[in-house]
Amino acid sequence: MAALTGGTSGDNRWSMSLSSYVLGERLRAVVEAANERLDHMSAGRYLLQHDLRKTAGSRGRSGGGLGLRVSDGWTGVDRDPATLSGGESFINSLALALGLADVVTAEAGGAEIGTLFVDEGFGTLDEDTLDGVLDILDGLRDGGRAVGIVSHVAELRSRITAQLKVTKTRRGSALATSGVG
Repeated sequence: MAALTGGTSGDNRWSMSLSSYVLGERLRAVVEAANERLDHMSAGRYLLQHDLRKTAGSRGRSGGGLGLRVSDGWTGVDRDPATLSGGESFINSLALALGLADVVTAEAGGAEIGTLFVDEGFGTLDEDTLDGVLDILDGLRDGGRAVGIVSHVAELRSRITAQLKVTKTRRGSALATSGVG
């Protein structure tokens, strides 16, 4: 029994420990929730897949259950997340973070994570993908969540009305607000 739950038994097809199995089931739920938003942010191109065969970042044959693959609907190829570009990584990571928040909310009896800060990454997105990401963040805001965006992307200034601008000076930083009511 110890070998089976430890992932070392020949009867354990995936060489997966019991703890990896439990965590893998949590990851599967997060991936399912993440895909609801990732589909929109990527205009239907990407979906995440929970990969039982290996652990994320693992090069070995054992310890499976915690891996991810990215299904590319345009090419039909499943990819390792390590092969994603900066913008692709950003939207996949954002989708996973939002999926995790959804799962935590569901498991905590509906107690929502009411505030989300997204720090940078917007400069890696093309215009269409930026639109998709902002649609998702606007939906969160419309649903009652506070969403803070930290960015240097000039286009966001015209699209986000409530702003807190930080300006560096020799005597320290200065704050200015606009559109805050």
